[in-house]
Amino acid sequence: MEETTSPQRVRIVLGDEAQSRRTPVVRAEFDQQTGVGEVLVRGLVRAQLGLAVRIAALVSLSLGSLPLLFALVPALADVTVLGVRLPWLLLGVAAYPVFVAAGWVYTRGAERNERDFVELVERS
Repeated sequence: MEETTSPQRVRIVLGDEAQSRRTPVVRAEFDQQTGVGEVLVRGLVRAQLGLAVRIAALVSLSLGSLPLLFALVPALADVTVLGVRLPWLLLGVAAYPVFVAAGWVYTRGAERNERDFVELVERS
């Protein structure tokens, strides 16, 4: 009869034990998905949403008020620059740099929020 040997078990360690002992309390709460971690994530989501709402309100008010301005002051609607009427220039051309700038500001703010969140989790 042929004898079969079972392969030896090999233990694979994904983390350093010293590192796991140094895991901060807040990070452990976050990793274990406890109530504290949930509150932290909810705070991050709230900060990101607040930033998005502020940027959207700023863009909406700035570009959305232009048609109202042209309706209230009809003389502005008749102004031409380089042969193109001012409303077309502002709403059709100048709006795009405003959108790009708003996106840039939002991205920087969102990254800052995420950096602050990581620092909070790592520091505690």
